Amino acid sequence: MPILTELNLYPIKSCGGIALREATLTAAGLMSEHVYDREWMVVDAHGEFLTQRSCPRMTLVTPRIKADTLELRAPGMMRLEIPLDLPDPDEAPTLEVRVWGDTVKAYDCDDTTAAWFSNVLGQPCRLVRFHPHASRHASRKWTGGVEAPTLFADGYPMLVISEASLEDLNGKLRAQKREALSMNRFRPNIVISGVEAYEEDYADRLTIGSAALKPVKPCARCNVPSVDQATGVIGPDPLDILQTYRANPKVDGGITFGMNAILLEGEGQVVRVGQEVDVSLAFA
Repeated sequence: MPILTELNLYPIKSCGGIALREATLTAAGLMSEHVYDREWMVVDAHGEFLTQRSCPRMTLVTPRIKADTLELRAPGMMRLEIPLDLPDPDEAPTLEVRVWGDTVKAYDCDDTTAAWFSNVLGQPCRLVRFHPHASRHASRKWTGGVEAPTLFADGYPMLVISEASLEDLNGKLRAQKREALSMNRFRPNIVISGVEAYEEDYADRLTIGSAALKPVKPCARCNVPSVDQATGVIGPDPLDILQTYRANPKVDGGITFGMNAILLEGEGQVVRVGQEVDVSLAFA
C-alpha cells in the first residue's frame, strides 16, 4: 500500500521549507497552524517575484512557525519575527506584485523586513503577503474546469513526487559517478512511497483518508534542482540526465519531474505522515 512519507510547507516562496508530521489540506495548498504554503513572497524593487532561479541564497532563509509569529533565520543575520495575524485590510500598505503572468494585490511587509531580506540576498527587495482580496487560480485547461485557487505558488496548489521517481534518477546519477540528490532539491509538498517510479504521472486520484487529490499537470523543471538546499550553492544540474528520458510532449517537450495537484475533496482534512494513500491510475 502506498504511504504518505513527507509533508513540506514553504511559507515564503523559494525560501526554506518546514517538514511537517501533519498538515491541513486546503484548496489553496497545505496549511499548518494557519500558515499557508507560499503565503509570502519576495519581490524586487519593481514588484517582480524572486526565486532561487536567480537568487539561490533564498534557500538559506529558514522559517519556523511560533505561537504568533513566523520566525526567520539566515546566516550572519539576527532572527526576524513576522506577525502571523493579518493586518487591517483597510489600513495596511499594499503593493501590486507580479508572479509569472499574474498581477495581484499583496500586503507590503515593513521596511525593517525589507532591509533584512535585502541584506540576505544582496539586492533591494521586499517581503509581501498574499492579500485576502486577491485571487489567483490554476489553469482551467489543466484542472478540467475545476476552480483551483493558489497563492504565490508557480501555478498549482500542491506538488506530488514519489520516492521511487527520485531513486530512479539517483540510480542514473550514480551510474555516472555523480552524487545522489535529496528530495528537497525538487521542493515537493507531498511525497509518497510504495508506488513505481513515475507512477504519479498516471494517477487519476490520490485518496488520503476522506480527502481526494488529483494530479493535473506534469511539473516542468527549471534550474532550481541544481541548488543545494542546505548551502545555497549551485552544483551540477540534473536536467542533463532528466532530458534523456523525461522530455514530455504534454508540456511542449519540457523536462518534467513530479505532478502538480489540486484538491477535489476534503477541504480542512488533516493528513499525517505514515497515512495510507490509495492511488487510482488512469492510463489515458
